[in-house]
Amino acid sequence: MASRFLPPLPEQRIIVGFGGTCLDYLAVVANFPKPDDKCRSRSMKMQGGGDAANTLTCTSRLGLNPRLISKIADDMPGSSILRELEADGVDTSALVVAKEGVTPFSYVIVDQKTNTRTCIFTPGHPPLQPDDLSPSNLEDAMRGASVVYFDGRLTYTAAFVAREAARRNIPILLDAERKREGLDDILFLARYAVCAAKFPQAWTEAPTMGSALVSMLLRLPKLKFVIVTLGAMGCIMLERIDTERPPTEEVDVDSLLRSLEQRKDSTVTTPICITSEAINMRAEGIGTVKGKLFLGTAEKIPPAELVDTTGAGDAFIGAVLYGLCAEMPPEKMLPFAAKVLLAVELSEPELGCHIEQIRASPRSCKMGEYITRLNTLLTFLVELESLMVKFV
Repeated sequence: MASRFLPPLPEQRIIVGFGGTCLDYLAVVANFPKPDDKCRSRSMKMQGGGDAANTLTCTSRLGLNPRLISKIADDMPGSSILRELEADGVDTSALVVAKEGVTPFSYVIVDQKTNTRTCIFTPGHPPLQPDDLSPSNLEDAMRGASVVYFDGRLTYTAAFVAREAARRNIPILLDAERKREGLDDILFLARYAVCAAKFPQAWTEAPTMGSALVSMLLRLPKLKFVIVTLGAMGCIMLERIDTERPPTEEVDVDSLLRSLEQRKDSTVTTPICITSEAINMRAEGIGTVKGKLFLGTAEKIPPAELVDTTGAGDAFIGAVLYGLCAEMPPEKMLPFAAKVLLAVELSEPELGCHIEQIRASPRSCKMGEYITRLNTLLTFLVELESLMVKFV
C-alpha cells in the first residue's frame, strides 16, 4: 500500500475496538408488508453486524490489525459471528463468550422499492460487565495498540475500558451518535470524536454547528479534533492547534464555515478537502479556540444510486482509524474516508448495512462508466490515489 499518496502504515498498527456485535438476518422483499400481511422474501442472508464489528472488519481489510472487545453467547449466532470475524482477520481473543445466554441479533427487512431497511434488534444477555474483563485480558488486548475505538454503546463497561486505555496513554476515538447515559465519561477521555450530524448541538446546546464544535473543544480539553458527518453533504472537522506562536487573527467560526462552503467547486465530483488557515475561531457567548477548520466533500452521484447505510458510517470511521495509524493529514484523510464510504453506499441494498463489499468482489456497481468495478482492494486504493491529487 506504500505510495506517494498513501504512506506506508507504521509497524505498530494495532487498534482495539469496544462495542457491539450481533448477527443480522436480512430478508429482501419487493415491498414492505402491511400489518397482518404475508409476503415472500426475494433473498435471505445471515451475516455479522454491529457497529464495532463492522468498523473493525473494515480496518482489517484496509490493512490494520484490529482486536475486538465485545460479548457473545455460546450459541449458533455467536459461533457464526466468531467464525466471520476470524475469517476477516479480526483478533477475537478478547471477545467474551457466555456459556449461557443469548447473542445479540437483528431482523432486517430490506424494501427494494424504497431502498429502506427496518431493523428489529434483540439485545444479548447477560450484558458485558467490567468483571467479564480480567486485568490480564485487558493488558493483552491493549498491548501495542495505537488507538482504542468505542462505538458509544455499553457505556458503563466502555467507560471502564476507556479509563484503562487512558491510564496507558493510548489515544481514544469515540463514535458519538446520540446522547446516552454514561457517554460523557468516555467523551471526556477521548482524543478524537466522530459525531452524527445532530450530536454536537444536542450535547452542547449551542445555536449553530460551528459554535457547537468550538464548545466541544473548549469543554473537552483532551480532544484534538472532532468530525461531524453530514451524509451527502460530506463532513466538517475542527482540529485544535497548539503552537508556540498562536494565530493573531480572530474570526467568527460560523462566518469561517460559510466561507469554506463558498469555496466548493460544483464541477468537482470527487471528494476533496477545503481547509482554513490556523486561526482563532470565536463562537459568540462561548469562547475562542485556536485551530483549523476542514470541510470534506462527498462524492456527487445521482440520488437514485445513493444508498445511505449504517455500514457506510462504520466504514467511514474505519477509514479514519486507518488515517490516524498512517499519520495522514486531514487533507488526505477526509477524502480517503469518503471514498471508502462510497464503496459501501454503491453496494446492493441487501449488502449495504454491512461492509462486505470492501472485500475483493466480482460485483459491479450500477454507475457503469462513472466508476469501475472494484476487483480488489489494492485496485481501489490505486484508483483512490489519482482522485486525491487535487486539494483545495
